[in-house]
Amino acid sequence: MSRLCLYYIRESEQNRWLPGDRYVRPIVRRIIRGAPRPGGVDKVFINLCLGLDKLGIPYEVNLPFPKLQQHDRVGILGRGLSCLNGYNQRNPIVAGIGLMTHPSEWPNLCEQYPVVRYLQHSHWANEVYKPYFGHRCTIWPVGIDTETWCSTHSESKSIDFLIYNKIMWNYDQRNLDLLEPICRILTQKKLSFEQLRYGFYHPQDYRQALKRCRAMIFLCEHESQGLAYQECLSSDIPILAWDRGECLDPNRFKWGMPHIPATSVPYWDERCGVKFKDIHEFPIRLGEFLEKLNSQQFSPRNYILENLTLEKCARHYLEILNQVQKSIT
Repeated sequence: MSRLCLYYIRESEQNRWLPGDRYVRPIVRRIIRGAPRPGGVDKVFINLCLGLDKLGIPYEVNLPFPKLQQHDRVGILGRGLSCLNGYNQRNPIVAGIGLMTHPSEWPNLCEQYPVVRYLQHSHWANEVYKPYFGHRCTIWPVGIDTETWCSTHSESKSIDFLIYNKIMWNYDQRNLDLLEPICRILTQKKLSFEQLRYGFYHPQDYRQALKRCRAMIFLCEHESQGLAYQECLSSDIPILAWDRGECLDPNRFKWGMPHIPATSVPYWDERCGVKFKDIHEFPIRLGEFLEKLNSQQFSPRNYILENLTLEKCARHYLEILNQVQKSIT
């Protein structure tokens, strides 16, 4: 049986201000901010490994490239443009998620290396990569740890809404025309709320907030997968989600793609909650959401259990690698 060989190689620190400061900056960051917290791409790799562990599938991590054997299956999840440096093997590669932000950063990836599949988490993100990588593009979402993010129904709920603030661009303007009006409307309706801002909390803070809240308002321009909102759904907490329907990354003009259809909640159905497009639509959707919440019409955890468990998604990843292996034998 061929080995499963996974790679998640972080880009090395580069000097920024002074020669050799790449060795000092991580130490200073740790002193000031504490231990580093896994980011979204880190959690993709972690959750894939958790899923494989649950399936009892052995795997190698960051095996030196020269030690690869002829029939080994190779999955390179990232990270950055240097993660394939030194790869001279013939083994076909299943690449993604975290090699680049946009395919224009590495348009010749599949010619430079034997990449036969490039993974993206969702349909809209996959469409962005197709003009560059064509038939190699494949959709693969990572799984959610449904044991860690378990139902919170047994907890005493003291807050109506958690506002999860992941506004990424034009923050000051979005604060004025979206976040503050939402807070005013909730206050007017005597609905209690608390807020967490992406990048400014510890994972335990989020878990505790979900235990206190009946529902969540999710504010993010777009997500290729959206692990945080899916962890909320796994906790059986429905979401009122801001969904503009397009990518608002300012780099889209540099990419030559000024309009990219996108979504903030790529994995979703009516069990998960309600979506609103802008602040004008918010009051109507809030009323609809509250009516369904109070009549117990949502079942978000069931959606996650049916579609995005660690085991299901790890098995899907294996299927992709095994299909590649069969195609060359």
